[in-house]
Amino acid sequence: MNVNAVAELAPDERRALFDRDAGIAAIESDVAEIVDRVREEGDVALREYAEEFDDVTVGSLDVTDEAERAYDGIDDDLRDAIETAAANIREFHERQVPDDWRESFDGRELGRRYRPIERAGAYVPGGSAAYPSSALMTVVPAEVAGVEQVAVATPPAEMINPATLAALHVAGADAIYQAGGAQAIAALAYGTETVPRVQKIVGPGNRWVTAAKAAVRNDCAIDFLAGPSEICVLADETAEPQFVAADLLAQAEHDPNASVVAVTDDETLAERIVDEVDARIGGREREDTIREALENDASGVFHARSMSEAVLFCEEYAAEHLSIQASEDEALLDRIPSAGSAFLGPYSPVAAGDYAAGPNHVLPTGGHAKVAGGLSVDSFLRSTTVQRLDADALDALGDTVTTLAAAEGLEAHAESVALRLREAEAADRASDRLRE
Repeated sequence: MNVNAVAELAPDERRALFDRDAGIAAIESDVAEIVDRVREEGDVALREYAEEFDDVTVGSLDVTDEAERAYDGIDDDLRDAIETAAANIREFHERQVPDDWRESFDGRELGRRYRPIERAGAYVPGGSAAYPSSALMTVVPAEVAGVEQVAVATPPAEMINPATLAALHVAGADAIYQAGGAQAIAALAYGTETVPRVQKIVGPGNRWVTAAKAAVRNDCAIDFLAGPSEICVLADETAEPQFVAADLLAQAEHDPNASVVAVTDDETLAERIVDEVDARIGGREREDTIREALENDASGVFHARSMSEAVLFCEEYAAEHLSIQASEDEALLDRIPSAGSAFLGPYSPVAAGDYAAGPNHVLPTGGHAKVAGGLSVDSFLRSTTVQRLDADALDALGDTVTTLAAAEGLEAHAESVALRLREAEAADRASDRLRE
């Protein structure tokens, strides 16, 4: 890695940093073929794709019963860690549950109610790594929201990672199926003989998973299209360079396409961060992945001429993970509205949020934090507005509604109001005559 000046970035360098995407365009046609085949052939296609892509002969696709056995079989330390993480995640998401409300507005009784969707699907990655954390992050919010049936798909294996299965048991998954990649998303979206059709699919995955979510989203709701992992660290002269370097390395080990950046107004700090990164890479199990991520065009350490320029850089970047390691972190955060999750101070590593702090780690990437937030209880809720007007309230609105309806040329709209007002007026006259 080298230190680059923010002010000297060429247009193509800026595009690489700020126009990140999930990298799915090149595989869309292949994914469409997989999705169509699963939709038509169901379980047969899932088993054949397991052989082709995962080199696994699948017997039963339903592995729900294995989750409790896995929970009982893991060591105590891992079980305690899963339980602790789950409790923290559940506690945080319980604070997100909204209350129904009704209020009176001069005779208009108005409100909003919230109800969970009935069937949700969660994708939990597998393959080269196990992700019990993603099991917790996808299933727990759905359970807190009150979803009736949470079905999980995770890639097949000769033995599915017991930590993932144990986490699914703790999270409260109702059903678990061994299916991975684009074919798993298709199975959840359209259903097979074994896998139930769901109303919404959530969860992270590789570009094949993301491309499949894009392919099915007209038929099944999704959370969002997520790309490779990202971190942007905003640092000032008070930051510890080894902490910044450690956070960059942690995200780089996810994926060779991960985007890891740090920006600071202190050039000496920038150089020290680069030195710390270089000193800490060697000998790691995922060293090759880390090096690829650090060398891609969407990664780097950047020197800004001022903290204001650094802040503008962070806002344009709109990071999945925003780490602010600076003395005025709260004030700086107020100036950066676009971020999936923010980590403030030297003792808030992204890894804490990835696993056990409580907030969700399924977050928007590729700049989508400018328009969307991460997975939450809201992701599994529907809202309905409720309206009740009495005759006086409708009378007060009558002229407004009929005038606007006439302006739009919608005669029946106006009549639906005028009719009621005439009937109410007639009822009032009849009541007056009775009193006389």
